[in-house]
Amino acid sequence: MNFPGKIAIMGGGSWATALAKIVLENQDSINWYMRRTEQIEDFKRMKHNPSYLSSIYFDINKIRFFSDINEIIRESDTLIFATPSPFLKQHLEKVSISLKDKFIVSAIKGIVPDENMLIADYFTQYYEVPENSIAIIGGPCHAEEISFERLSYLTLACRDIEKARILSEIFKNSYLKSSCCEDVEGIEYASVLKNVYSIVAGICHGMKYGDNFQAVFICNAIEEMRNFVHAVHGLARDITDSAYLGDLLVTAYSRFSRNRTFGTMIGKGYSVRTAQLEMEMIAEGYYGTKCIHEINEKYQVNMPILDALYQILYERKSPVAVIKQLSDTFK
Repeated sequence: MNFPGKIAIMGGGSWATALAKIVLENQDSINWYMRRTEQIEDFKRMKHNPSYLSSIYFDINKIRFFSDINEIIRESDTLIFATPSPFLKQHLEKVSISLKDKFIVSAIKGIVPDENMLIADYFTQYYEVPENSIAIIGGPCHAEEISFERLSYLTLACRDIEKARILSEIFKNSYLKSSCCEDVEGIEYASVLKNVYSIVAGICHGMKYGDNFQAVFICNAIEEMRNFVHAVHGLARDITDSAYLGDLLVTAYSRFSRNRTFGTMIGKGYSVRTAQLEMEMIAEGYYGTKCIHEINEKYQVNMPILDALYQILYERKSPVAVIKQLSDTFK
């Protein structure tokens, strides 16, 4: 394969749409998988995604759409997955052909529920994709700001650093800069945890905690992230790099953050279920909280913020009481 070869976008949501826009600025054409044929037909007719980031218009002649996941895998070399983590297994259960000779890029900022596995580990264990043939896209970056072409940054992580460098060239243009590293596990875990902490930031915002508190909260959150990531994967890393701290900051503060929005609703008094029903998109941190909580039963890292959110989301404890108790531990 002439790496990266033919590139496929796997997913029809906002992040998949933003990534398609980016890739098409550096590639002549792409393949694009969407589960629903009606979404594809509407896309072709309207020349934009009818459901997400509809301000981005595409040259339809540069896109080959697929609703059959096996067909697009057969016709592609590099697969960029940008589906919500709770739906990944559902999509992959339809796969009947080998992925071993494909290059997998995960833009999924989540963890596989039930399995409690990182996306890269899931592809390696269940689909025999070599570790050197998997890359992770890290932030900080919101799809909405890509659509507005606001200056943004990405990190490409791969154990084969040369492949990361080649991929990074595809994710560079006048409004996007990218860097590369080898910390696949660290960036994946950080991307899960930043969603968790962003829900808590939203809860506190909904409860009228101010900027002073949020600053202290972020300091405690990044320390908790550092302790956990180092415990599960002790690679030397600077947790203040943008792929870790930067991604946490943008997700905790941005109005585009669905995790912050979800948390804000809970902080204002919505039940967890009601907040989920009113959200138009999935808040990955809801699932990530349970997964990391269960993973940490093995590592026993002190994680008071994670534990507090688990109590609110899964034990239905009062956010007011839990956050008050949590805030008393901050320094």
